[in-house]
Amino acid sequence: MSSNYGEKLKEIRNAEGLTQPALSELTGVSLGAIRNYETGQREVGLSVLDKIIKNERFSKYTLWLMTDQIAPESGQISPDLSPDGQEDTTNSQKIHKAG
Repeated sequence: MSSNYGEKLKEIRNAEGLTQPALSELTGVSLGAIRNYETGQREVGLSVLDKIIKNERFSKYTLWLMTDQIAPESGQISPDLSPDGQEDTTNSQKIHKAG
């Protein structure tokens, strides 16, 4: 798993099937900033992470984004467990058994 927040934001965006402009619109983070984060030209700040994890659509990635850990039983997943971008993680949990 990646520890770079810019790479993680890109993984989340791709897992949700979003373009950079769509992510910008959903989070209020400027398009230019998203581009800079994803290319590694700027580091993602805490205020940006806060905007991402407080968005209901992305809250399921909070644990992974901040700690590289997942807890599917609690609804906390990584983008790998949500390749279809669905908000319901039930199908992914059946495929990836915990424990």
